[in-house]
Order: sequence, then structure tokens, then C-alpha cells
Amino acid sequence: MAQQTLFPTAAAGSLPKPFWLSETHKLWPQWKQQGAELETAKRDATLLWLKLQEDAGLDTVGDGEQSRQHFVHGFLEFVDGIDFHNKVEMGIRDNRYKAMVPRVVGALTMKGRAHEAEAKLCRAHTKKKLKFTLPGPMTIIDTIADEHYGDRIKMAMAFADLLNQEARALEKDGVDIVQFDEPAFNAYTTAAAGWGIEALHRAIDGLSCKTAVHICYGYGITANIEWKKMLGGEWRQYEDFFPALAKSRIDQVSLECRNSKVPPKLMSLLGDKEVMVGVIDVATDQVETPEEVAETIKTAMQFVPKEKIIPCTNCGLAPLDFEVSRRKLEALGAGARLARERFA
Repeated sequence: MAQQTLFPTAAAGSLPKPFWLSETHKLWPQWKQQGAELETAKRDATLLWLKLQEDAGLDTVGDGEQSRQHFVHGFLEFVDGIDFHNKVEMGIRDNRYKAMVPRVVGALTMKGRAHEAEAKLCRAHTKKKLKFTLPGPMTIIDTIADEHYGDRIKMAMAFADLLNQEARALEKDGVDIVQFDEPAFNAYTTAAAGWGIEALHRAIDGLSCKTAVHICYGYGITANIEWKKMLGGEWRQYEDFFPALAKSRIDQVSLECRNSKVPPKLMSLLGDKEVMVGVIDVATDQVETPEEVAETIKTAMQFVPKEKIIPCTNCGLAPLDFEVSRRKLEALGAGARLARERFA
């Protein structure tokens, strides 16, 4: 049996789209191609990032969400019962900022597979562990207007059932880790510890592959940066739901660490979970040094057994510059190698 790599590395999820695929430095970029040409461009971008992740030394790779315009709506496009044509403005993340969002106007059902093509493409072109990201139920319902269910929890559970369908299929496609992105957990901490985790359990039902939840303080965009300034000297949101996550059936928890004001000791609340420690800041173009990455890993080792640490990015890199992001992934890989030399 092969020996497990110490400090196996991974990216949180999204990666910047190349200029020939879409607009750059945006969370909601417009595609530059249409039809068959767009599908070819998406495939090429996915393969490019797959290679760049391997070149950076990442142990777990993903599709970088190159085929999705947005990490939530990329899944919603494959769901019936949603009106994308008549969007409404809605406050999201507890009214942290407003966005034009689609509306749920009928019972939710899948049109078919959402991400089969991307998963099979990646599986066919890498021997590395493959992670695939999906939006979490709480974050979905916080990013869409309900005009059918009349109950947030009921709608979240309906989405959880659809996510479960896709997650089970992704496992059959050869995906090793299915991750659910739940930035909304940090906005609704009490609900996260209750029905938020219940919805995640519904989404992972029947899976035998690894499961993960990613909980960050958001992309490095102005609205999130301004919100963080209001959180005071310590960001303690994780404290409200990490004990519940420790008791959950989720295998891995992804959190923000590098350049954040999250007290590192909160990681100890996760019990025996594998912890994806954010060692790369996504809110700055400054590229971390391998030394800085290793130091963040060292900090995490005070609160998490080293065998449970997965060095990762704080969040997705989508809005950042392409070249900056590539170099940040290289720093992630080099920093983990340095940490292995020092702390093995």
C-alpha cells in the first residue's frame, strides 16, 4: 500500500479563466465564444489548468470551474423550475451585497447531468486525485429568489436532493472527493450548525468517496473586503458551527487562514476531521513565498494533527490575474514540500 503523502495540497475550487475563454478579473464573466467553439474553449481551459496544477505539484486537482460562469449558477443552469430570464435584485450573504438573481418558480428537478463532461475529461487526463466542487444547499438558496416553496429550509432540502443526484454520478465518473462550497455558513452561523449541516448530510447520502465542505470569508472582491473590516480584531464565525461539523459525516473541512483574523486555535474545534488549511491569500496579488506557506502550515500543526492537514487556498482564485494565480499555486506546492522536509 502506497504511503500517504504528508501535507497533500489542493486548490479550493475556482481558477481564473484565460482571456480567450471569457472576460478576466470578474466573478460573472461573459463568454467570448458561442456554441461548439465555446465548448472547445472550455475544454482547452480545463486541460490547461489541469496541467498547471500538476506542474505546481498539487496532489489533488480539479477542473478549476472553467466551464461555469459562476460557482453557484453553473450548477443551476441544469435545474428545471428556475427562471433565468426575469431576474430580480436580492440581498445575499445576509445583505452583505446585492445581486441580480434568478427565481425559483416551480418544483426543482434536474434536466440531466450537470458536470459529467468536465468530470470525465479530467479523469481521463490525470492520475492525480480528482476533486469536484458543487455549491452547497445553503449557499444556493442564498443566491436565488424563492417564488415557489415559501420556506428556505424546504427549498434547501430540495436542492440537496438534486446535489446528491449529481454527487453520486460524479463518484461513478471517477471523482475522488466531492466538495460543497458553503460561504453562506459564515453569514448564518446558527442555521449552519443546524439545518445547514442537515442539508449537507442529505447531499452526501450514499457516497463512499471523500466528502468536503469549503467555508471561507469570500472571494477577494470589494464587498467582501469591506465586510471583513467590520468583523473586528478576531473573526470567530467558525466557532459557532465547527463543533457541529466535528460531529458531522463530512470528511474534510476547508477554512481560511492566511492573512485572516481567524484565531488559528478554532481549528482544534474540528476534532478528527481532515482540515484544508488556507495557506494562500486570494485577496491580494502578492504571491506567497514557500517559507510563508510552510510557516502557516506550522501554525496549523499546533491545533491539527499534521497527518490531517491539507494545505489549500483560502478560497477560489477566479477573480485574480491568471499568471498571479499560477504562481500562487506554485508557491502552494513548493511550501508544502518545504514543510514536509521540516516537519516530517
